[in-house]
Amino acid sequence: MSNEAPSEVPSVMGPGRLEAFSDGVIAVIITIMAFELKTPAAANLHALAHELPLLLVYVLSFTFVAIYWVNHHHLLRVIKRIDAAVMWANLYLLFWLSLIPFVTSWVGTQHGRPLPAACYGVVGIGAGSAYNLLGFAIHRANPRNAAIVRATHHDIKGMFSILAYSASIPLAFVSPYIAYACFAAVAIAWFVPDRRLSVGGEAAS
Repeated sequence: MSNEAPSEVPSVMGPGRLEAFSDGVIAVIITIMAFELKTPAAANLHALAHELPLLLVYVLSFTFVAIYWVNHHHLLRVIKRIDAAVMWANLYLLFWLSLIPFVTSWVGTQHGRPLPAACYGVVGIGAGSAYNLLGFAIHRANPRNAAIVRATHHDIKGMFSILAYSASIPLAFVSPYIAYACFAAVAIAWFVPDRRLSVGGEAAS
């Protein structure tokens, strides 16, 4: 029997298991949002227009959740080690994402009011900050992974998102529609998956 210590402490769980759990939670989040949609009360444009705000904010929220899911997938597929800090950071991200159906429904039914729009911005800040925290925790657990180093440094889109969400909160009290424009700008910025993870994704950790 060898007395040599193992060169690396094994992961608490594999990235695949963490990704599968996260995929399940995100699927439930999307399902809850879809259940909030209501069919028009009549077969005419007036009835459709009545439900249009909720439908539009659903599209926006679905886009956000999809963007997080795609980038979360790219982030986890290039790593080999998961520790407790990564697990908790991932749960923290899922917590903020789980609030999206709540603010989606609130904004959809009260789209002309400032407070729901401001709360949507708060959830956006929370989710964006949580994603950044997850990237930092993954970098700590995989310090020699070149793809993770690229992804966690000079994150211009991440900084833009936090700034846009932060600006949307006071701007919502000027006009909620200005806040919605901020949200749309963030969605457009993140629509393309992070190419820093798409290139060299098989770097050793």
